[in-house]
Amino acid sequence: MKFFAFLFIAMVFSSACYAQYNNFYAAEIDDVIFARIKGKSYKDDCTVPLSDLRYLHVMHIGFDGEPYEGELICNASIAADLLDIFQKLYEAGYQIEKIRLVDEYNADDEASMRDNNSSCFNFRFISHTTKVSKHGLGLAVDINTLYNPYIKTVDGKTHIEPATAGEYVDRTKDFPHKIDENDLCYKLFTLHGFEWGGNWKSVKDYQHFEK
Repeated sequence: MKFFAFLFIAMVFSSACYAQYNNFYAAEIDDVIFARIKGKSYKDDCTVPLSDLRYLHVMHIGFDGEPYEGELICNASIAADLLDIFQKLYEAGYQIEKIRLVDEYNADDEASMRDNNSSCFNFRFISHTTKVSKHGLGLAVDINTLYNPYIKTVDGKTHIEPATAGEYVDRTKDFPHKIDENDLCYKLFTLHGFEWGGNWKSVKDYQHFEK
């Protein structure tokens, strides 16, 4: 009887672990997912083969302390990294307000960032250049975007993305959800070999991690 009781407990524990693990998974881009991104993040002139991309399902802790489901599309080469990073962030209770496909914002990066959405793939060019962004390759992730803006000086004028993030430009201030080198998000991404935009010289992109 003790053996069967132990076996039952082991099966329940194993099922619980599997259920938790199964909340973090990668899948190929099937017809259903492609229908959601076609003409939006996956534009008609996109040069990235669908076979190079993966759909990720993750869990995250929202700003209210509650668990939420999240979705990303990324390059297949970083899928395993992201699953590990997001699972560790979730287990640590790290707060990320939203993780939604940018297609829910019609692939409008400014709208997505203003809503503090964290996302990955979106075929586009780097702001103020003609070079394809790492996001366009699915090799970059932006986290808690409103609180960690992109900042660049163009023709003597400071340009901020999202434009509503002005109060978070001064990184000497202390405020919630700020990514810096002491932040767990920074530590996990850099541990996995990602580069942080907050360390760049010509621009600062505090939300941005790329590989």
